Amino acid sequence: MISFDNTEVAFRGKSKGDLNRAYWLFKVVSSPAMVRFGKWATNVALRLKLPIKAIIKKTIFRQFCGGESIQESLKASKTLASRNVKTILDYSIEGKTKEEDFDKTVQEIIGTIREGENNKNIPFAVFKVTGICLHDILEKSNDGIENLSTEEKKDFDKLKERVSSICSEAYNRNVPIFIDAEESWIQNTIDRLAYEMSVKFNQKTAIVYNTVQLYRHDRLAFLKSEIARADKENFKLGVKLVRGAYMEKERDRAEEQGYPSPIQPNKDAADKDFNASLKVVIERIDRVSFCAGTHNEESSMLLVKLLKEYGVDSSDPRAYFAQLLGMSDHISFNLADNDLMVAKYVPYGPIKEVLPYLIRRADENTSVAGQTGRELSLIMKERKRRKTKL
Repeated sequence: MISFDNTEVAFRGKSKGDLNRAYWLFKVVSSPAMVRFGKWATNVALRLKLPIKAIIKKTIFRQFCGGESIQESLKASKTLASRNVKTILDYSIEGKTKEEDFDKTVQEIIGTIREGENNKNIPFAVFKVTGICLHDILEKSNDGIENLSTEEKKDFDKLKERVSSICSEAYNRNVPIFIDAEESWIQNTIDRLAYEMSVKFNQKTAIVYNTVQLYRHDRLAFLKSEIARADKENFKLGVKLVRGAYMEKERDRAEEQGYPSPIQPNKDAADKDFNASLKVVIERIDRVSFCAGTHNEESSMLLVKLLKEYGVDSSDPRAYFAQLLGMSDHISFNLADNDLMVAKYVPYGPIKEVLPYLIRRADENTSVAGQTGRELSLIMKERKRRKTKL
């Protein structure tokens, strides 16, 4: 029987020092004021070229990242594998604007695919389209490329070449690739690219996975329409299901620009659609391979129940759970302890380059109601259990 309250299983691989570090980190990110101060202090320290990299690497970087390179991250991957948890290497560099940086990112993503080819502990690769193209190009083409200038169309063609080279590598090496979802004002562009790649590479099995953010009120209908299109055009559909990560930004922009918010009216509505999407994909596992990216206990337990109800084997690679490194270990390791297919997103990259990701992660932990408090309560429970055991 799976229990997400089993902290002994959740933190079995954590030393006393690991638990203490995690406790103080989550204590800090539970305070919006401390997060704001930390962001300010970090930016000041970087501008003044103060030696803070070592501090960052030993604290927040160590908690949420695998390393500064693929090779360095393999140590974290082996540790996860010892607990029956797979790895999704995530090159977490954000905010680049130069063509040479985009090309470098493509090669780094291809490197993660090649690492996964002969490594059973790395079942997927992943990338963000904003990591390989200017945001403006994606936004201007959201309603069609006819809105682009001649020069911008050349940039868009470069983007398509980059996406195609990544997906082609994934296909040739049989390593499925996730295309992450992003803001609604560029998501149509991403959806079209994901569809084109799916038609091309998903004829026999799901290699290309698009991401569906269920905190948008239109995405459950979108998921159903994508399954219908895959049926009609006879290709396999790969989907990663998440709630979403841009809620406040989406609502603010909608209010500023005077259009209806694409975001669900409340958390209950998002939870309802996410859970409904799990049933939708399970019912069509003949056509759909999926990964449920969730830190929600109720949704995770529901998926366990659905797998049993529909007779899907726990080792079926078409049905994965996923969580972020450094978070929700009580879900990841208790699922893995019961032989379900579980992977952790393992972000990596040079410390200075990964800082925007880490700051965003701190912001998200602060804004998600109950997330940080839950992590803290579980850590405190395990510390108490260990003391009692002694």
